[in-house]
Amino acid sequence: MKYFGLSAAVTLSLVLLSQPALPQQPAPKPKATPRNISSKEKSDAKLEAERMRKEQVRSLLVSLASDARSFRDQTVRARSLARIADALWDIDAEQSRTLFRKAWEAAETGNRESDQRLNIREGAVTIKPEDLNPATISSIASRPDLRKEVLRYVARRDRTMSEEFLEKLKENQPETKADTPSQDLWALPDPLQQRLTLAENLLREGRTERALQLADSVLVHVTISTIDFLTLLREKDPAAADQRYAAMLAATTNNMTADANTVSLLASYIFTPNTYVIFNRDGTASYSAIPTPAPVNLNPQLRRAFFQTASAVLLRPQPPPEQDQSTAGVAGKYMVVKRLLPLFEQYASSDITNLMRSQFEALSSLVSDSLRRDENDSLTKGITSEEDSFAEQASSLLEKIEHADTSDERDQLYFKLALLALRKDDLKARDYVGKIEESEFRKQAQAWVDWGLAVSAVEKKKTDLALELNRTGELTHIQHVWILTQVSKQLAKTDRVKASSLLDTATAEARRVDGGDLDRPRALFAIANALRVVEPARVSEAMFEAVKAANSTDGFTGEGGMVTQTMNGGGMISVSPQPVPDFDIEGVFGALASEDYERAVELARGFQGEAPRANATIAIARSVLKL
Repeated sequence: MKYFGLSAAVTLSLVLLSQPALPQQPAPKPKATPRNISSKEKSDAKLEAERMRKEQVRSLLVSLASDARSFRDQTVRARSLARIADALWDIDAEQSRTLFRKAWEAAETGNRESDQRLNIREGAVTIKPEDLNPATISSIASRPDLRKEVLRYVARRDRTMSEEFLEKLKENQPETKADTPSQDLWALPDPLQQRLTLAENLLREGRTERALQLADSVLVHVTISTIDFLTLLREKDPAAADQRYAAMLAATTNNMTADANTVSLLASYIFTPNTYVIFNRDGTASYSAIPTPAPVNLNPQLRRAFFQTASAVLLRPQPPPEQDQSTAGVAGKYMVVKRLLPLFEQYASSDITNLMRSQFEALSSLVSDSLRRDENDSLTKGITSEEDSFAEQASSLLEKIEHADTSDERDQLYFKLALLALRKDDLKARDYVGKIEESEFRKQAQAWVDWGLAVSAVEKKKTDLALELNRTGELTHIQHVWILTQVSKQLAKTDRVKASSLLDTATAEARRVDGGDLDRPRALFAIANALRVVEPARVSEAMFEAVKAANSTDGFTGEGGMVTQTMNGGGMISVSPQPVPDFDIEGVFGALASEDYERAVELARGFQGEAPRANATIAIARSVLKL
């Protein structure tokens, strides 16, 4: 074809040359040389475009705020007004303050209506026992305190207003003196815990200075929540965290109400971050464990300070039983010393270690033989390696299975063995479940294990394993969609054809979900989110279908998407919620707004529900404002 085109061109030229001369056409006017646009003009034009877009977004948010004030649902009203105020702050702080107060008023009204509906008075449920049912219990348990949600947004923006609202939260709560330590080892009294929770939210958002302004006044108390905060702070600012931990140690040394459990919690900051073990007065343990590496580059002086504080508390004379007001009692104190003694032997000075050995022997004479023989895993939780712990537990379970008297007992042990293997992402977990005899228990256990293995495979980008589990596992429609969409995003760069095919399969799976089920729009939004990575040209079409599905479903809000796996068999009930941001509308509307603002606004207005329409509009505004 190229050769033919060239020949035709040459022939045409020869013909033209052989013709008589034609009247000469007037020469075209020379094109005006474009004027060079200076960098200053470009910059000014860009600034003007940004100003106009911000004004456009401001108008969009103000219009939404006007609508939100008349939303029928007080919960949606309060949340929407607070979020609009947060988004508006940088371009109209005064308007934001007004909206924050309107949000607070809506939150108070929403709380009152919720309390009246559930017969809650002064924080206590007054429903008669015979009137309670699972739906009512679930409503009470999930009842949000809307004021706290509003306060979370206020705390980001206005310190004075957040302190004002914190004071209002105390009005219907018993007074708590700031210098009175809490006997609750898990959390602070509610007003103080709310302050710390706000600070933690700010810390996770990277607002460290503002977080510390809120938190410093409560960090004198030793609870799991305060140590948790310091552990998180150490990830952001190690020097600030260590400084406050050192102050906490010094305060504990002089605090005569500090006891063995106080020391156990303090130890977690240095030796077992995010793993907390406390002991009851009978020596039994409660713990929260998220395996996390011990901090690196720890100042040796800080470690010495811990052992000095720990020994000062643990070596105090044991009071008579009738005078012992500690949370641990003698049995709990014995277990704490037994748990921490290996750490003293490894890191503390010989003088302190010898004193602790003597204290351990003295406490041993005060507890029962059964407690002295107790070697449960709480004594080593977070201290010994997980591999050693797994091996010991597996060996123990296999031995118990051999000596089990009934099939029910064996089923329970096989499930425990499966859970142990699941923690290691070991596919033997499926084999162990397969040995459970009772069919319904086996089916539920299989679903639990398959989902756990699939989540791990996706998180670790083991795409072949994730797809195999998707093919053979005992999974629901929404779980299939989640696996397929996540794997498709992981394959987008290396195998786009396969990634696209997986999304086609996911779409077919989503359409199998019942039309009135909340999982249907969530699944379709997950597909739209995946298409952003795999095939951006198809996003708009996918979002249109998702919005249509949302309008056919009662209760869809466009946020809080998750997959909840429930296990109810073998005499146990377990629930595992897995948050899934891709089920929500924020990300996909924010991305579309940066590419096609008008189309994003048009789709947002297509929602019939108050909540998804508000959430989509706010996501668009935040994207444009780069919040």
